[in-house]
Formats: sequence, structure tokens, C-alpha cells
Amino acid sequence: MVKERRNYWELVWVLARTDFKLRYHGSILGYIWALLKPLLMFLILNFVFSSIFNFRNTGTEYYSLQLLVSIMLFNFFSEGTFAGLNSLLSKSSLVTKIYVPRWAIIFAATLNSALIFLMNLIIVAVFFVWYQFWPGLAGVAMFIFYIFLTYLVILAFSFIAAPLYVKFRDISQIWEVAISAMFYASPIVYPLSILPAKYHSIILASPIAYIIHFTKMALTQNHYAPFWQLAIFTSLVTALFLISILVYKKLEPKVAENI
Repeated sequence: MVKERRNYWELVWVLARTDFKLRYHGSILGYIWALLKPLLMFLILNFVFSSIFNFRNTGTEYYSLQLLVSIMLFNFFSEGTFAGLNSLLSKSSLVTKIYVPRWAIIFAATLNSALIFLMNLIIVAVFFVWYQFWPGLAGVAMFIFYIFLTYLVILAFSFIAAPLYVKFRDISQIWEVAISAMFYASPIVYPLSILPAKYHSIILASPIAYIIHFTKMALTQNHYAPFWQLAIFTSLVTALFLISILVYKKLEPKVAENI
């Protein structure tokens, strides 16, 4: 049993590594696109919202660093959920022709997005050095913890959405609209402080908005969520992940049939 489980995890790593290689196969710049795409997005948004809309004058310190961290986290969430959503359908030959644990396919797809995100952290580190700003150890620790929570949310969504998507193809279109709405509803290009206080709890009800806000606060302003609030949020994310496993186990037997 131990050997079998080890083989499954090796399979996850092989699938994730293969997806990572195929993603940039045939492109001239290759793996550089993993760094270039979010960097270009950051440069455009930074110019628009710091120069044209002048968000720098809202009293936000290190606006560019906050924007960069927010974009990287949201891209991780967006790409991870889309990869998990499409994982079973894109690997339909593995699902229908040979026995491969379906959870391994979903896990590998999200792990591929995590590898890309880890590469993007190089850009984050370079910009922090460029601005000569050194976040405290507590801020870095919270950043790592929020990354872990983001990945749990991605997995929870994927375990529910992937087996549903093989039957209900409209989910992809719905999620695409939802992702666009969450981008503008999250404090990414704007600081939460510019909104009336009565809207803060509504904005932070979104897991990704909560993570983005308190991540950039921890890294750039040494401001942290209250412990009780963080404990409740962590418990809710953990509960969501456990529920997603139960839902997946109920939906998984019909995946091959629906494909």
C-alpha cells in the first residue's frame, strides 16, 4: 500500500511536469513566458493606476509592490482553478482508457499552476530588492501561509468543479465571468481603504480578496489580520477543502460515463 501511494505521487509529479513542459512547447521564448506574462500585466496596470489614476496619492505606501503581489496571487488563483476545472476533460484519454486515479489528474493540474507561481515569485523578489524594501520575517511567514490557503481553495474548487464540468460544459463560461468579476471586486488595483468601511466585510467575504488584502498588508505594512479572524478564515477554508473531498468521492464514479 505504501509503495502504491508513492507511485501515485510520482505519477502526480510526472503529469505536472509534463503539463508544464507542454504549455510552452513550440513558443520561441519558452519558459520565459511564465515570467513575462504576469510582468507585462503588472507594468500595464501599474502605469495606468499609479500614473493616470494616481492611486499613489491615496496614502498607500509601496503601491507598486502591493499591486505586484496582488496580481501574482490572483493569477495563481485564476490559473489554478481553470487548470483544475479542465483537468479531467483535457485528460479524457487517461480517464476512459486506462486506470489512473482521477484525483491524481486534478492534483497534477493544480500543481502545474503552483510551479508557475513559484517561478513568478522570482519577479516579486527582484522588485522588492529594486525598491530596497525588506519585509519582516513575520510578513514573509504570513505570505507563505496565505499561499498555502490559496492552494487549498484551488484544490477545493477543482475537486468539486472538475467532475461536474465533464457533464455540464457551461461551468467554464460561468467561471470565466466569475473570475473577471472577482478581479475587480478584490483589492488588487485599488487599496481597500478607499472604499467606505461598510463595504469592507462584503469585499473580504471572498476568500481570494481576503488573502490578497492581508497578504499585501503583511508584506508592506506589517499589518496582520486579528488572530481570531484568521483562525475562523483558516477553519472555513479547511472545512471547504474537506467538503470538496466528500463531494468529489460522490461524483467521481460517474466521470468516465459522463465523458
